[in-house]
Amino acid sequence: MLPPAAPAIALVCDSPHSGTDYPADFDYAVEATELRKLEDTHVQWLWDAVPRVGGTLVHATFPRSYIDPNRHEHDIDVAMLADTWPGGAAPAARTLALGNGLVSSLTPARQPIYARRLAAREITHRIEHYWRPYRRALAQALEAAAPQGPRWHLNLHSMPSNAYERLGRVAPGPLADVVLGNLNTQSCSAAFTEVVAGAFRQLGYSVAINDPYAGQDLLREFGVPARGHQSLQIELNRAIYLNEKTRELLPRANAVREDIAEALCEIATHIHTVTAVR
Repeated sequence: MLPPAAPAIALVCDSPHSGTDYPADFDYAVEATELRKLEDTHVQWLWDAVPRVGGTLVHATFPRSYIDPNRHEHDIDVAMLADTWPGGAAPAARTLALGNGLVSSLTPARQPIYARRLAAREITHRIEHYWRPYRRALAQALEAAAPQGPRWHLNLHSMPSNAYERLGRVAPGPLADVVLGNLNTQSCSAAFTEVVAGAFRQLGYSVAINDPYAGQDLLREFGVPARGHQSLQIELNRAIYLNEKTRELLPRANAVREDIAEALCEIATHIHTVTAVR
């Protein structure tokens, strides 16, 4: 967690999928290069200006393929377990189809990640020592940023340049540079979504709303627009900053990082304006 380095504002940003420290007990059975395609590699670096505008930046160090902080605790496909799951299990249809629920079972190329079924205790360990601490840290950061009144939460991600193909969908056109997800305005108002969209469009980026990604569980958990709790997912097209094969930064990555810092300044100005009025 990186705290504000300037006068604090009610802004918390989190990157749940950029972790690259693979736990010793992972025991995956695929090439690491395939597994790493699930990472939002370098996203926390791209957004490292968050503290400089007064926000808090929370990011995972463990990989989302090990356990995904952006999935519900019950989003478990029990078919991947060797024994009985002691808790609730309600896997989403997408989890069953793509194998990327709370604990991923498949790579993006649909390769099995494990050569065996996992013990329920392994999943429980990951929940208690990785998933739950991350969710707790984010909740505490949001509460500290705004114990009362409005607050703003940006849920930070990257998306593969073949996102539609990965989702099994026919692309309606080129994938946007930036995709904003607000669960179809359930987690964030259309007005604030447009503030963020405008900040990126002014910098020359193409922006889409809820297509092809509308958001996941962290938005459901923390976004309540009626209470002034705005939660917005931001997906960056990896092709604009990353070599998707090697996971190395492209020469343009620094410029993208600087543009994000500029967009954050616009977002911070909006937050200052709204909170000053109150």
